[in-house]
Amino acid sequence: MTLTRILGAAALTLGLALPALAQDKTKVGFIYVGPVGDGGWTYEHDQGRLAVEEHFGDQVETVFQESVPEGADAERAITQMALQGADLIFTTSFGFMDATMAVAQKFPDVKFEHATGFKTADNVSVYSARFYEGRAIQGHIAGKMTESNIIGYIASFPIPEVIRGINAAYIHAKKVNPEVEFKVIWAYTWFDPPKEADAATALIDQGADVILQHTDSTAPQAAAEKAGGVITFGQASDMAEYKPTPRVSSIIDNWAPYYIARTQAVIDGTWESTETWDGIAPGMVEIGEITDAVPAEVKEEALAMKDAIASGEYHPFTGPLNRQDGSAWLAEGEVADDGTLLGMDFFVEGLTAEIPN
Repeated sequence: MTLTRILGAAALTLGLALPALAQDKTKVGFIYVGPVGDGGWTYEHDQGRLAVEEHFGDQVETVFQESVPEGADAERAITQMALQGADLIFTTSFGFMDATMAVAQKFPDVKFEHATGFKTADNVSVYSARFYEGRAIQGHIAGKMTESNIIGYIASFPIPEVIRGINAAYIHAKKVNPEVEFKVIWAYTWFDPPKEADAATALIDQGADVILQHTDSTAPQAAAEKAGGVITFGQASDMAEYKPTPRVSSIIDNWAPYYIARTQAVIDGTWESTETWDGIAPGMVEIGEITDAVPAEVKEEALAMKDAIASGEYHPFTGPLNRQDGSAWLAEGEVADDGTLLGMDFFVEGLTAEIPN
């Protein structure tokens, strides 16, 4: 007879409880839109999952499903995870929002965390990062380093998160280089390496010598490396295999502290529905190494902007700023409110691209 069984029998005889021995592991699930090896968005979410395992050890069990399409397939995948006994489920793409809400209604005792969405319930929290803070820094570097004055941007879907990023990058590129022009290609995908590579190549063919992306694979980095003379920035992850060039810096999404904290809340029984939107200051958004391919003075300026954003001294959306149609948006020194940023559906003045319906 095992020690656990002996102690369990003794406890029953004495009418005692053995919570440490009897307690089941907390099961934490993750639903991913891409493969864990995408080198970008999903890779970093999975690093967060691994951090949960390392932090809690035998207290938790984690499970994940990768490459889940947004839509009906997501609802099936989330339902299956809930049926398998998950206590907490992180659904890590904007397009999982409605599926998460639907499944949460059916499983009121399961806690759900949805990344980048805006719908909540008693058992559904939302969380995201202020990626636009990193985009502002990228825009500054891009505006300083472009020689053609054409910056290409591979956009995924026309949602506020993506529109904010384009605006932030453009504003800060334009500040340091009034001649700069942005060309935007809407890829309508988060992860599709061939499509992303084609978009990067098309932008390079249009004269872009800087490529920014809001898609998840390293395919644009590879396309830029092949073309030569083009710089890029890592998206969501460091994409360090392309250092020191074409990848000259990156935005890194650091989900680990959030995932650990929310798992701890479930274990403690203190979990409540919350809305979290953190940036550089709390460490949810990190700026990857700025390589020596970037001139020293530009690197110094970029790091100074990072520090100013982190301290609250500077906000990337500070007026004067107009909307694309020339109408006034922010007056001199006025800072955009979070409500407007969260629902952003317009480009700023100077961008010539269109936002698809």
